[in-house]
Amino acid sequence: MAEGKTASQKSLEDFDPQMKPKSNKFAFACAILASMTSILLGYDIGVMSGAVIYIKRDLKLSDVQIEILVGIINLFSLIGSCLAGRTSDWIGRRYTIVLAGAIFFAGAILMGFSPNFAFLMFARFIADIGIGYALMIAPVYTAEVSPASSRGFLTSFPEVFINGGILLGYISNFGFSKLSLKVGWRVMLGIGAIPSVILAVGVLAMPESPRWLVMKGRLGDAINVLNKTSDSEQEAQLRLMEIKAAAGIPENCNDDVVSVNRNNEREGTTVWKELFLYPTPAVRHIVIAALGIHFFQQASGIDAVVLYSPTIFRKAGLESDTEQLLATVAVGLAKTVFILVATFLLDRVGRRPLLLSSVGGMVISLLTLAVSLTVVDHSNVRHMWAVGLSIASVLSYVATFSIGAGPITWVYSSEIFPLRLRAQGASAGVVVNRVTSGIISMTFLSLSDKISIGGAFFLFGGIAACGWIFFYTMLPETQGKTLEEMEGSFGKFWRKSNTKGTNNDNGEIQFAN
Repeated sequence: MAEGKTASQKSLEDFDPQMKPKSNKFAFACAILASMTSILLGYDIGVMSGAVIYIKRDLKLSDVQIEILVGIINLFSLIGSCLAGRTSDWIGRRYTIVLAGAIFFAGAILMGFSPNFAFLMFARFIADIGIGYALMIAPVYTAEVSPASSRGFLTSFPEVFINGGILLGYISNFGFSKLSLKVGWRVMLGIGAIPSVILAVGVLAMPESPRWLVMKGRLGDAINVLNKTSDSEQEAQLRLMEIKAAAGIPENCNDDVVSVNRNNEREGTTVWKELFLYPTPAVRHIVIAALGIHFFQQASGIDAVVLYSPTIFRKAGLESDTEQLLATVAVGLAKTVFILVATFLLDRVGRRPLLLSSVGGMVISLLTLAVSLTVVDHSNVRHMWAVGLSIASVLSYVATFSIGAGPITWVYSSEIFPLRLRAQGASAGVVVNRVTSGIISMTFLSLSDKISIGGAFFLFGGIAACGWIFFYTMLPETQGKTLEEMEGSFGKFWRKSNTKGTNNDNGEIQFAN
């Protein structure tokens, strides 16, 4: 039986990471270049957290205006995210990345020359559209170009670069804080145009996504990319066969250029109907899992911490701008270090155990932060233990978030959708992510005034605990499975945690769902 196996029947055993050569350097380089787009989002988030201290003083803004300025990125970026799915299907993943960089470049320059609040909001609108494009396309491209053995590692790169961008934004805040009031914050915002220029040059070295090439009938170009991004020629052929099947192209069709029927390309309206109106049980489960993981990632309050770190540290007892900004740099450093650790664990530990451990740590950190901030808020004297515990809890929270919930959200949601639904499915996930983040970031100051800052973090801790239950019951393990095999892992709720492989009668590996 084993001798008669066809290529399409090959099991994951044939691609056991233990038997493979070292990580594919070309796929690694492609993932790096694509993920650089995420620096744009990270820098914008990080720099705005400190810049608003000086923007508020210079432009005489209210707390409500600050909430809008800080949080509006999540709503403005939705426009880019909603357009990115169809745009990337139309012009390709690679040129969508170029478009994202160009739009952000224009917005960053305009923000640097903003004379008033209205113009600053307009410039932010332009930049945030570019961020929306970048947020959607980076994980999709990376997932489509990566071999199964290292997809978790490579697809986590966008989150790595988001955190790197946040750290750069925090450092920019601290570095330019000594400039004059009118110049400092404008330099902080305007200098963000530099990464987008580097991105536009670097993207020229990237190939197009092999899955997009197949969808356009360019099989010759697709196999060339797959040969470069796979660990073996045999794996490249298997990946091509699976993509062709998903695209509705006959297995025996091997011309360099083929005609793909419009019915096989799937019009966008048909895709949306299949996702939300008439889904199969497996697709329904995939949609719930993808949207749920995006919702709980943001509803647990990560952007409240990242965007308002100086405010939180001021409430905790740090009085000067310098102390607040230095503590904020520590937050960025902790996020970046632990996201790097996570990249090496994703394909070793698996998505599910890492996610559950991460969210469990977040719950503990949030509740500890809530208690310590409540003590500080209700004390007439300064308790140094409470101040220290508040800072440690913030660092613990961002560290546990970054080691699991941060990167796994993007890895998981980009890999579980079938090819025919992937671009629009990923866009829907980004919409949920950004809307939830927008609600949190545009209400955090008002919420803190109403129920106290400690009460706000008690609320976030409760939401994170609900998220842990959702992940435990709804999310199956996806480690080691090819993108085309994902759909078979979904369709039954209340997932078992056992995902160890067992041999069937043919000696092939089967995975428990």
